[in-house]
Amino acid sequence: MTTSLKIDFVSDVTCPWCAVGLGALEQALHNLQGTVSVDLHFQPFELNPHMVPEGQDASEHLTQKYGSTPAQQAQIRETIRQRGAEVGFTFKSEGRGRVWNTFDAHRLLHWAEVEGEPGQQYALKKALLQACHGRAENMSSPEVLLASVGSVGLDSDRAQAILASDEFAAEVREREQFWTRHGIHSVPAVIINDRHLISGGQPAAVFEQALRQIAAG
Repeated sequence: MTTSLKIDFVSDVTCPWCAVGLGALEQALHNLQGTVSVDLHFQPFELNPHMVPEGQDASEHLTQKYGSTPAQQAQIRETIRQRGAEVGFTFKSEGRGRVWNTFDAHRLLHWAEVEGEPGQQYALKKALLQACHGRAENMSSPEVLLASVGSVGLDSDRAQAILASDEFAAEVREREQFWTRHGIHSVPAVIINDRHLISGGQPAAVFEQALRQIAAG
């Protein structure tokens, strides 16, 4: 018997642990085929909502925000690279040169969910994570965003019109505030059936065990 689960994956495109967490969740769901079916929604969260349009040097940003040294940052990058490799995600070895504003990416993800075909929001999320962490591209660049849109079969003209306007801005802000009000202050945050929270880029085994217990329970 297959149990249907609703999963809200709250995350930011600029978050490397979100790429790791999504890969681990995918592995867990693969292992649970025939046991659970999933209605997956990607929800917006901005790690740097006030990031300036020109972005910021990544090392400088991490030092200012977390007090980490370049050596510590390199060590964390290697840990993330190894965790990514375990779930099939390849990070650019030297990391990202800059950190960018991701609000427009979230607007496009919202559009993909409300106007796209089933699975297109999922595909766009993966394309954006690859652009950000696999290729270290500028996530506030309309050209980069439109390339991701086109790569998953979404309407590039429609996406371009959204980027040239403030369409879906209010909806994204509302969703961000909703999750913050409900106690989400770090990502990834995986909420199952509106009740159960799994925090952080956990290994696939952690997701699998939790999903089995929820499905059984």
